[in-house]
Amino acid sequence: MTEERDVNDIERMSELARSRKLRVCVAESLTSGQLANTVGQGESASEWFAGGIVAYLTDVKERVLGLAPGTDPCSAACAEQLASGARLLFDADICVSTTGVGGPGSEGGHPAGTVYLGWATPTHVGHRRLALPGDPQSVLSASVDAAMRLLAFHAETLHPVGPQRRAHPA
Repeated sequence: MTEERDVNDIERMSELARSRKLRVCVAESLTSGQLANTVGQGESASEWFAGGIVAYLTDVKERVLGLAPGTDPCSAACAEQLASGARLLFDADICVSTTGVGGPGSEGGHPAGTVYLGWATPTHVGHRRLALPGDPQSVLSASVDAAMRLLAFHAETLHPVGPQRRAHPA
């Protein structure tokens, strides 16, 4: 992806989050914080970006994000569970997650470039499978770009939740 397209994806997500008063978060395994870094560059991110979590180890994914024990860490089920768990953790309107195999070699029977993006909103959960070519950095970069597009796509379907947001004790 070009720098120009990356900026457009960030601007689009920022505008959607601000205009719809959305609370956004991310959960990352594969991209190791790169997605959160990208989302955090959005205009007024401090007003709408609740945060992100990086969880590499399976036991951390299980304990912190609610991944069901025995779930393949490179799977649609994992991506969806990470997105759902983080969305609840951050009390967000939308979450996108990344998991997969960046390479250079295969892992757990999955070829390099096998990537799953998960997404969760208050009413829907889903995933997208990618088969990305290239070296590990190319796979990570393409994963972040695809995750940004997925985040904006699903944010377009959401409307502000208003005063229904859970109150957190001080």
